[in-house]
Amino acid sequence: MENLPFLLLAGLILGVFFAVSFASQKLRLPSVLVYIVLGVVVSTHLMDNGVIHTVADIGIVILFFILGMEFPLSRMVSISKKIWPSGLLDVLLNLGGAVALALLFGLDAMGALVVGSVAYATSSSISAKMLQEQKRLANPEAEFILAILIFEDLVAPVLVSFIAAMRLGEAFTPQFAALLLLKIVLLVAGAIFLGHFGFKHLNSFVVRHLQRDFIPLMAAGIALSYAGLAIALGLSEILGAFLAGMMLSETGRSSELEHLLLPVRDITLPFFFFWFGTTISLGEGVSMVPLLVSMIIWAAIGKIITAYAGGRLYGLSPKVASRAGFSMVHRGEFSAIIASLAVPQLRVLSGIYILATAFMGVYLFQKAPALASWYHDRWCRKSEGGKQNRASP
Repeated sequence: MENLPFLLLAGLILGVFFAVSFASQKLRLPSVLVYIVLGVVVSTHLMDNGVIHTVADIGIVILFFILGMEFPLSRMVSISKKIWPSGLLDVLLNLGGAVALALLFGLDAMGALVVGSVAYATSSSISAKMLQEQKRLANPEAEFILAILIFEDLVAPVLVSFIAAMRLGEAFTPQFAALLLLKIVLLVAGAIFLGHFGFKHLNSFVVRHLQRDFIPLMAAGIALSYAGLAIALGLSEILGAFLAGMMLSETGRSSELEHLLLPVRDITLPFFFFWFGTTISLGEGVSMVPLLVSMIIWAAIGKIITAYAGGRLYGLSPKVASRAGFSMVHRGEFSAIIASLAVPQLRVLSGIYILATAFMGVYLFQKAPALASWYHDRWCRKSEGGKQNRASP
């Protein structure tokens, strides 16, 4: 396929995406999973395709840029004050829990850290896509889920940098960690400064020229530039894109700007999930099957506990917190990035883990409202009824 002209390859892929998306809607399957499976199937033919990777990057940047426009600065400040306890619990249970499992099954410290890092972060891209597909962005748990994802996007680059440094024989010194933290602070501070002192005063300009063809160019340029700046600093483009959207939300015209970029997102985003599928290496077989099975089980248990307990700390009701818990099991892009740094044996294990948790997580995401209602009716009301009976004379 590498010898095909780019336009022919792009046209064929878009045609397949159309057929896949149409079929997935008819069969009531999430298009995200179908794109990923399609990528896995053709991975031997399209692995490391630079053009597809570039379009995939644009798609994920536009997705998180649009999401960022839902979170103006005042709202982000309020969220950041509440999310720290939940984020730390996430690190403890999902990173720490997976590391403990790996050590228990005999891996050395470095291998255990790689496995724990693969198991840590929920897939931001799958979560965002599913929230939109299932029309749950307006639900109260959506804000909490996105806040946790952004917290993970701050922690994950540190893990990637540490593992990459150790793999190259470099030392992860306090100076290196401090520099990484400084980069994150500068990126966030820059977004706050530009949003408050720059884009907040562009409301009249955007309103006056909203229908002109250069407004989408401005919005997309800001999204790609700030995401590119994040990459240049050694951070996640997802974080940069989200912050860019947050900056532009200060214009007060988020919904109109989102509408202008939706066609770009709809064309480019499928490439991301397709490309993600091509990065999952299943190899010729998998060893350490007991560890793999234990990790998959803990993937569900750890995230459900984290999101439920963290959601309650965040102020969500038991029913809404349980809905969030069943919506965060899937792992994704950061897990794949970290898996690419692992030794071959762990890379195969990680590939199967990512694929299994993606399927399980998307299924649970779809069933989350029903599961949360069942939990609430079966356990919460029973508990409340028991307390009332005990309180009665």
